[in-house]
Amino acid sequence: MKYLCLIYYDENRVDSMTDDEWAALVDKCLSYGESLRDSGHFIAGEPLQSVRTAKTVQVREGAVSVVDGPFAETREQLAGFYLLEAADLDEALGMAAKIPPAYLGSIEVRPLRQLPDR
Repeated sequence: MKYLCLIYYDENRVDSMTDDEWAALVDKCLSYGESLRDSGHFIAGEPLQSVRTAKTVQVREGAVSVVDGPFAETREQLAGFYLLEAADLDEALGMAAKIPPAYLGSIEVRPLRQLPDR
């Protein structure tokens, strides 16, 4: 089954990191991604640019609205994702716990929904 691991953390914590601290975090993420790839669990994953670059699009009664920033104000921002293949939720949670930014914030784990074939 496929699981999406959404990485959330307070961007202010990352912004306050030294260049060496940031490089170490990136290295840990890349290394963990490689180990997931080697084990056959990794499907995809990418970091996101800062929430400051986000736009939110809504359509209401045919009118399109585009506003700066995320839809919701939160203490933690969506920073990236891992899409994983796991036997079950327990295995997915075990892998999510090893995603390096988990110590900065949180990892939301959600199973993907199967759509009917057309």
